Amino acid sequence: MALRDQLRVMVVDDMSTSRGLITQALDAFGIRAVASTSDGPSALKALESSPVHLVISDFNMPGMDGLQLLHALRTGARTKGVGFILITGKADKAIIEKGRQLGMNNFLKKPFDPSDLRACIEAVVGRL
Repeated sequence: MALRDQLRVMVVDDMSTSRGLITQALDAFGIRAVASTSDGPSALKALESSPVHLVISDFNMPGMDGLQLLHALRTGARTKGVGFILITGKADKAIIEKGRQLGMNNFLKKPFDPSDLRACIEAVVGRL
Protein backbone atom coordinates (compact mmCIF):
# COMPACT_ATOMS: atom_id res chain seq x y z
CA MET A 1 0.00 0.00 0.00
CA ALA A 2 1.38 3.42 -0.96
CA LEU A 3 2.26 5.96 1.71
CA ARG A 4 -0.36 8.37 0.37
CA ASP A 5 -3.05 5.73 1.01
CA GLN A 6 -2.10 5.44 4.69
CA LEU A 7 -1.21 9.04 5.49
CA ARG A 8 -3.64 10.97 7.74
CA VAL A 9 -3.35 14.75 7.55
CA MET A 10 -4.95 17.66 9.38
CA VAL A 11 -5.10 21.11 7.78
CA VAL A 12 -5.44 24.02 10.22
CA ASP A 13 -6.17 27.47 8.78
CA ASP A 14 -8.63 30.19 9.74
CA MET A 15 -9.22 31.05 6.06
CA SER A 16 -11.63 28.61 4.40
CA THR A 17 -10.15 29.40 0.96
CA SER A 18 -6.67 28.39 2.11
CA ARG A 19 -7.99 25.20 3.74
CA GLY A 20 -9.78 24.39 0.49
CA LEU A 21 -6.71 24.95 -1.69
CA ILE A 22 -4.51 22.77 0.52
CA THR A 23 -7.17 20.06 0.78
CA GLN A 24 -7.64 20.06 -3.03
CA ALA A 25 -3.89 19.73 -3.54
CA LEU A 26 -3.71 16.82 -1.06
CA ASP A 27 -6.59 15.13 -2.88
CA ALA A 28 -4.75 15.58 -6.19
CA PHE A 29 -1.71 13.86 -4.63
CA GLY A 30 -3.96 10.93 -3.68
CA ILE A 31 -4.10 11.74 0.04
CA ARG A 32 -7.71 11.05 0.99
CA ALA A 33 -7.62 10.93 4.81
CA VAL A 34 -7.70 14.69 5.40
CA ALA A 35 -9.38 16.53 8.25
CA SER A 36 -9.47 20.29 8.64
CA THR A 37 -10.18 22.83 11.34
CA SER A 38 -10.25 26.61 11.45
CA ASP A 39 -8.18 27.13 14.61
CA GLY A 40 -5.61 25.62 16.95
CA PRO A 41 -7.88 24.74 19.89
CA SER A 42 -10.31 22.80 17.69
CA ALA A 43 -7.34 21.05 16.02
CA LEU A 44 -6.01 19.93 19.41
CA LYS A 45 -9.46 18.67 20.41
CA ALA A 46 -9.89 16.74 17.14
CA LEU A 47 -6.41 15.22 17.43
CA GLU A 48 -7.23 13.82 20.87
CA SER A 49 -9.86 11.52 19.39
CA SER A 50 -8.49 11.12 15.86
CA PRO A 51 -4.69 11.25 15.62
CA VAL A 52 -2.93 12.10 12.34
CA HIS A 53 0.58 11.66 10.93
CA LEU A 54 0.96 15.23 9.71
CA VAL A 55 -0.41 18.67 10.62
CA ILE A 56 -0.24 21.44 8.02
CA SER A 57 -0.93 24.71 9.82
CA ASP A 58 -1.15 28.35 8.94
CA PHE A 59 0.98 30.64 11.11
CA ASN A 60 -1.26 33.67 11.38
CA MET A 61 -4.49 32.65 13.12
CA PRO A 62 -6.48 34.43 15.84
CA GLY A 63 -6.30 33.13 19.40
CA MET A 64 -3.60 30.52 18.86
CA ASP A 65 -1.04 30.97 16.08
CA GLY A 66 0.70 28.12 14.29
CA LEU A 67 3.73 28.18 16.60
CA GLN A 68 1.52 28.02 19.69
CA LEU A 69 -0.25 25.04 18.13
CA LEU A 70 3.13 23.42 17.41
CA HIS A 71 4.20 23.96 21.03
CA ALA A 72 0.96 22.39 22.30
CA LEU A 73 1.47 19.40 19.99
CA ARG A 74 5.10 18.89 21.04
CA THR A 75 4.23 18.99 24.74
CA GLY A 76 1.32 16.53 24.41
CA ALA A 77 2.12 12.88 25.13
CA ARG A 78 -0.02 11.62 22.23
CA THR A 79 0.91 14.33 19.71
CA LYS A 80 4.62 14.99 20.29
CA GLY A 81 5.67 12.85 17.31
CA VAL A 82 3.24 14.31 14.77
CA GLY A 83 4.85 15.81 11.66
CA PHE A 84 4.33 19.57 11.45
CA ILE A 85 4.50 21.91 8.47
CA LEU A 86 4.01 25.64 9.02
CA ILE A 87 2.58 27.72 6.19
CA THR A 88 3.20 31.44 6.40
CA GLY A 89 2.91 34.54 4.27
CA LYS A 90 5.79 36.16 6.12
CA ALA A 91 8.58 33.63 6.45
CA ASP A 92 10.84 35.90 8.45
CA LYS A 93 13.86 34.42 10.19
CA ALA A 94 12.50 34.85 13.72
CA ILE A 95 9.33 32.84 12.96
CA ILE A 96 11.25 30.06 11.18
CA GLU A 97 13.92 29.89 13.89
CA LYS A 98 11.30 29.71 16.65
CA GLY A 99 9.51 26.99 14.68
CA ARG A 100 12.71 24.97 14.38
CA GLN A 101 13.35 25.33 18.13
CA LEU A 102 9.84 24.04 18.83
CA GLY A 103 10.30 21.03 16.53
CA MET A 104 8.74 22.15 13.25
CA ASN A 105 9.55 19.64 10.49
CA ASN A 106 9.24 21.99 7.52
CA PHE A 107 7.69 25.25 6.36
CA LEU A 108 6.22 26.69 3.21
CA LYS A 109 5.88 30.32 2.21
CA LYS A 110 2.62 31.63 0.75
CA PRO A 111 1.77 31.86 -2.05
CA PHE A 112 2.85 28.40 -3.18
CA ASP A 113 1.89 26.02 -5.94
CA PRO A 114 0.92 22.37 -5.43
CA SER A 115 4.35 21.08 -6.49
CA ASP A 116 5.93 23.15 -3.70
CA LEU A 117 3.47 21.68 -1.20
CA ARG A 118 4.18 18.15 -2.40
CA ALA A 119 7.96 18.62 -2.11
CA CYS A 120 7.48 20.11 1.37
CA ILE A 121 5.37 17.13 2.50
CA GLU A 122 7.71 14.57 0.94
CA ALA A 123 10.67 16.13 2.78
CA VAL A 124 8.84 15.26 6.03
CA VAL A 125 7.10 11.92 5.40
CA GLY A 126 8.84 10.44 2.35
CA ARG A 127 7.80 9.91 -1.24
CA LEU A 128 4.03 10.00 -1.86
